[in-house]
Amino acid sequence: MAKFFYRMQNILNIKYKLEEQAKQEFSQALSRYQNETEKLECLKSRKEMCISEMREKAKERLNVLELERCNESIAIFDEMIREQKEVVFRAMADMDRARAKLNEVMQERKTHEKLKEHQFEAFLQELNVEEMKEIDQLVSYQHSIGKEGE
Repeated sequence: MAKFFYRMQNILNIKYKLEEQAKQEFSQALSRYQNETEKLECLKSRKEMCISEMREKAKERLNVLELERCNESIAIFDEMIREQKEVVFRAMADMDRARAKLNEVMQERKTHEKLKEHQFEAFLQELNVEEMKEIDQLVSYQHSIGKEGE
């Protein structure tokens, strides 16, 4: 029996490798996005703690220096939160680009797999035609030998 050989198997193998790379890049981008989002949430939480502390101090005996320090801390946290939001936005954009690249590479791989599948089907049909020819020849030969023997 003939063996199936896909001419573009090397290209398909490269597509598999590219897809694996794209998956890793997407995974890294997703991880970075999640880490940056966690940092943002942590900053927001620390700011809320600072606001709570300021409220508690405001209820006690008024200490202007403490309230001023808390206000400065809140302003610093606001700036840090603003900067972290930008970092999160860039990480999200990187993640979206990595996802788009992964989708594109997966589509290319699937296209090559379909081509291989179609070529395999054509190979099987060709093999079937060859078998039918051999069977016809065998039947014809046996039939002609049978007539000679009569």
